[in-house]
Amino acid sequence: MTFGATSTTDDVLEGIVLTGTLAVVTGASTGLGEETTRALADHGATVVMAVRDLAKGEAAAARIRGAVPQANLEVRRLELGSLASVRSFAEGFLAEHESLDLLINNAGVMASPQDTTEDGFDLQLGTNHVGHFLLAELLTPALLVGAPSRVISLSSAGHRFSPVDLEDPGFATTEYEPWVAYGRSKTANALFAVGYDARYGEQGVHAFSLHPGGIQTELGRHLTEDSLKTLMDAMPKDEELIWKSIPQGAATTCWAATAPELDARGGAYLEDCQVATINDDPAGRGGIKSYAIDPEQADALWAWSAEQVGLD
Repeated sequence: MTFGATSTTDDVLEGIVLTGTLAVVTGASTGLGEETTRALADHGATVVMAVRDLAKGEAAAARIRGAVPQANLEVRRLELGSLASVRSFAEGFLAEHESLDLLINNAGVMASPQDTTEDGFDLQLGTNHVGHFLLAELLTPALLVGAPSRVISLSSAGHRFSPVDLEDPGFATTEYEPWVAYGRSKTANALFAVGYDARYGEQGVHAFSLHPGGIQTELGRHLTEDSLKTLMDAMPKDEELIWKSIPQGAATTCWAATAPELDARGGAYLEDCQVATINDDPAGRGGIKSYAIDPEQADALWAWSAEQVGLD
């Protein structure tokens, strides 16, 4: 069956049984993360909900159990802006779970004012990429045991705002612009999938990145009138921005987690439940910029990231 922009999580998971599947979903207390958790749990998966705020996470779990009484959920604290928190989460998870089938790097921040993480990274790059990079690397032993398994990172069409800048990742010499910082972090998410799949794909752990679409969720909590105008000005003038519902927005994530045809497409960037094509048109919408799936750029980002978090 062919899916598209209007497909929902229930559409792409219809007929799929996930009993025995263990998934970790970051940012699972609201929006796309909560819907992804609900959909996977509804089809039998056990889901570890990785959340910043345990109270919000438990409230989301209660909502999911209200809709899916048989949902098997576990709520754990994870602050992606703290490498110590990422390590603590991974240690606790591995102490209780030997294998992992799905790691869904869903959490993120968008177009925030300039700030840094606990470890001094630009807030958007540190939260959206560096924290998830370390999390995936620490959980890789369990993903290898669970192979065939998948790592799925939510990138964005916002990657089109900027490639990564490893010369000045923290805006020390570059004027900070919220959408440029967001673009760098979302490009990093796409490059991470390329780099991860190159290292672990042959061992049965495939990685993907994706654009969920335009959805009105808490991700937009930092948007100001000026930053929203910048976003709208960047849109092609001959195309109307079509908002997706949350179940439509989470559909590509669920498709990435389960579609058997993706086994041969590790490292791909997905949108609207399809593998995206390269689109380097500056005024274009849709597709993936070639710089965001470039293997050399992926290797450079991997080396920088590993050094930053203290991994070989």
